[in-house]
Amino acid sequence: MPPTAATPSPWATLIPIVIAMGLVILRNSRARRLRIEAMWIAPVVIILLIGLAFWGESQAAAALGRGPQFTPVSIGFDIAALIVGALLGWWRARFTNITVDPATHELTSRASPIGMLVIMGILVLRTLIRTYAAQANGPLGVWGPPLADALLVMSVGLVCAQRLEIFLRASQLLAQARANGPPRPKT
Repeated sequence: MPPTAATPSPWATLIPIVIAMGLVILRNSRARRLRIEAMWIAPVVIILLIGLAFWGESQAAAALGRGPQFTPVSIGFDIAALIVGALLGWWRARFTNITVDPATHELTSRASPIGMLVIMGILVLRTLIRTYAAQANGPLGVWGPPLADALLVMSVGLVCAQRLEIFLRASQLLAQARANGPPRPKT
């Protein structure tokens, strides 16, 4: 069935995601300064964005006269997705290379493209499930929205666990560098 005005083409969502992720992968391919004092910002932002997305979806569902968006089954999907996302985030963080300059104690990190591909895969899968569910009257039509929402929750677990793991590793490396002696002044 061709997309209608109510169901936009998945390409309208996927193409900007793929372009943005490509730019992020290129940006993360070189070492960048790691500021552990600011590592809490990304989890807070993603939690707010996902919360706004859920709020918007519930407002749209209420305007259309649909039932509650969150059911025991969808909450179960969300909890499972949060756990899987946290495991993926920890795994992704393990691929991040963190170094400490022994002279200045400045931290740098280099993210692995593997992690960005995982996030891109989650976003693409979510878009495809939501689009197919909106067009299909089969079983995925009922399960599609809760599964798509669970993939959003998975991204929350992924980002939060990744940031926590990087923070813990970077803090440990920095403590070890400080124990080895004070930094030399920059010349």
